[in-house]
Amino acid sequence: MLSYKTHAEKGSMFNTPPCFAIYAVGEVLKWLKKKGGVEALEKINEEKAAMLYSAIDEGKYYRGHAENASRSWMNVSFNLPTPELEAKFIAEAAAARLSGLKGHRSIGGCRASIYNAFPVEGVEKLTAFMKEFEKNNPA
Repeated sequence: MLSYKTHAEKGSMFNTPPCFAIYAVGEVLKWLKKKGGVEALEKINEEKAAMLYSAIDEGKYYRGHAENASRSWMNVSFNLPTPELEAKFIAEAAAARLSGLKGHRSIGGCRASIYNAFPVEGVEKLTAFMKEFEKNNPA
């Protein structure tokens, strides 16, 4: 595989490159460049995480899992006052087109995945939903 002779003898057909993966990476890199590059995406991701952690931290209703210094910008995990409220939160969020909030199997609770492609508007919608849910469902 790593021998030039092998490739020369096989007319460069010994190993087929993963064409779709190469295409997909190219599309992601074009998208990243259009967004302003890595530095711009870092700023956007930091803003999204700060917005969501602020919604969690501003009261006692939502409780984050991670210590402040170890918080993820991509996966924000949190709990509500009771498992019943968590189930209701997840169901009502899904009805409001906020899906995928069920927590990780190892810690339960809720988890918002806000990866690079997740828009700021989605975090704004989630935090507004969180405030409304807390108001309508006291602990």
